[in-house]
Amino acid sequence: MLKKTIISTSFILASIVIASPVFSADVNNGKTLHQAKCYQCHAQKSGLGNGDIIYTRADRKVQDLARLKFMVSMCNTELRLDLFPEDEADLVAYLNQQFYKFK
Repeated sequence: MLKKTIISTSFILASIVIASPVFSADVNNGKTLHQAKCYQCHAQKSGLGNGDIIYTRADRKVQDLARLKFMVSMCNTELRLDLFPEDEADLVAYLNQQFYKFK
């Protein structure tokens, strides 16, 4: 039941971020947030100690901007990162600029 609630909450939060007016994203803040909140976990998940590999691997889950926004929101919710919506937008902007390059 709790897992279902968390997943539902993630979808709702992702919808809010996707449907919200465009924030003027701060890429530098996104980079800082990435280093503080994301990099270490991703480095451990990669098994290679490099948190950036998760974004560039061939079988990555993120294939478009909407999915990137969803994944950031999901991590924020499930890992209780305490990011505000504008922080999520900054993180998405950084990741997109640095790795994905979606339009």
